[in-house]
Amino acid sequence: MSFLVNLALGLLFGIGLVVSGMSNPAKVLNFLDLFGTWDPSLAFVMGGAVIVAFVGYRVVLKRDRPIAAGRFHLPDRSDIDARILVGPAIFGIGWGLGGFCPGPALTALGLGAPGTLVFVPAMIAGMWGARALGDTGPRTARA
Repeated sequence: MSFLVNLALGLLFGIGLVVSGMSNPAKVLNFLDLFGTWDPSLAFVMGGAVIVAFVGYRVVLKRDRPIAAGRFHLPDRSDIDARILVGPAIFGIGWGLGGFCPGPALTALGLGAPGTLVFVPAMIAGMWGARALGDTGPRTARA
């Protein structure tokens, strides 16, 4: 059952990425081009996502456990280290250069977008490299 729930949620997420334009790197790069062909429409997509996540976390974390899992997997650390600074910086540079982040890149790969044939293998290599450099997996704690 958990597989079917995750599949349905993944498909819903992918459809949302396509409809919002997040799987189109040109649209994303235009959003980042403040002094050129700036397209502010993705700000509404991100704003909507932040609102949904804010409300969703408040509702879901009142439960004893998730619907489709035995426990919540939440970070238990709040300190700031080099990984917390360098990781997002590399992510942002990659997003700015390629116009993709992981979810939209995989969605665009399924749609046959040309840039994904280079981006997705590079992204996977970067993820592998990060794991090889140290434990980057989530630590679990109960909310």
